[in-house]
Amino acid sequence: MHQALRPRSALRTGPTAVPRPRTRPGRSLIDAEALSVLHRAARVLLDDLPELTDRLVAVLQEQEPAYRAAVEIDPVATWQEVQRSLRHSVGSLLDPRGTRDAARRCSWRIGAARAEQGLPLDALLHAFRLGGSLVWQALVEETSRTAPEDVRLLVHVASDVWNFVDEHCTLVADAYRQAERQLNWRRENRVRLLATALLDGTSRIADLPETARALGLPEHARYVVVAVDGGPAPGCAQARAAAVPPGARTYWHTGVEVDYGIVLVGDGELPSAATPTPARIGYGGAVEGLAAIGDARRLADTALRICPAEGGTVRLGEHLPAALVVSSPELGETLADRVLGPLSGLEPADREVLLDTLSAWLECDGSAQRAGRSLYCHRNTVLNRLRRFEQLTGRSLSRPSDVVEVSLALTACRLLGG
Repeated sequence: MHQALRPRSALRTGPTAVPRPRTRPGRSLIDAEALSVLHRAARVLLDDLPELTDRLVAVLQEQEPAYRAAVEIDPVATWQEVQRSLRHSVGSLLDPRGTRDAARRCSWRIGAARAEQGLPLDALLHAFRLGGSLVWQALVEETSRTAPEDVRLLVHVASDVWNFVDEHCTLVADAYRQAERQLNWRRENRVRLLATALLDGTSRIADLPETARALGLPEHARYVVVAVDGGPAPGCAQARAAAVPPGARTYWHTGVEVDYGIVLVGDGELPSAATPTPARIGYGGAVEGLAAIGDARRLADTALRICPAEGGTVRLGEHLPAALVVSSPELGETLADRVLGPLSGLEPADREVLLDTLSAWLECDGSAQRAGRSLYCHRNTVLNRLRRFEQLTGRSLSRPSDVVEVSLALTACRLLGG
């Protein structure tokens, strides 16, 4: 039997490949025609750039109040800025690759400059969109004037125009926000430097008006400085709130270990802690004018040094003897050693009993009976301990000058660790 012969095509298996349609490299013919129309109109706009600039400046004055003010302040600079932006915008329609970097730099500079001048970002973005609308309108007008039948072709390049506008709005916004952050940092740093100089007492008289404006405080008024040692940030924030009554006009300066509040007190009472707090808070005395804030800060530091380690509040005017001691620690230690030195030979517990009894007697205004109640012992026990103290130290608690020295020596011992 003869084998049947099959055509060669019948031997093929699998799906038959379908030839792909041929694609035209580059843009389609209609896109090329549209680009030609766009370039022809853009060249005319570039030649008439001063007139286009005048039109856009007029539109900005009419529709954007912020630019109206900018034109009134410096019309020449505003006109030149608008012209540069339009030149890069129209030039990018003719040569997108060759002008892209220069156009981006131009928009970036405009965004940064307007941020420094304080022009609102919304106004700046509105101006760029108005510029894009005007360029598109001018392209359509020019094409309608010279070749009305080609206006329909511009639709094919409209996205190029508006993509450019969107890209540069984004650029302008980024530049604006970056410049704004830098401005805010410089402004905050300047305020901090002015406040630091004020608290250190190194401010120049010529800087006081600027300092007053920066801190939002009057230059000539009555102030007190509050020193707050609240520990970590959360505790410090709570201590600040507790240290100054609500509504008090205050500028807070954050230090490395201590925060300082410059409080405007006027003719009223000095501030005091609004609520109990575990933080250490020191209130200095009142001073007149910002020029004296350095002295007020030193008074607040003195009050803070008197505060117990476990926390509390101290108003300097109520603790002046203690303030004298901590203001001159060397003299305080010398006084404590001279008055209380003879007790150093006692057993520590015995020494503490005598010092606690003496402190209680002084706090009770020299009443042995009240001191005994506070120490849970009989008044005669208090009197016996006081007589022993007099014998050991050679001081007489009936002599006022000796009582003053003993009181200061006890304060020095407590505050200075003697």
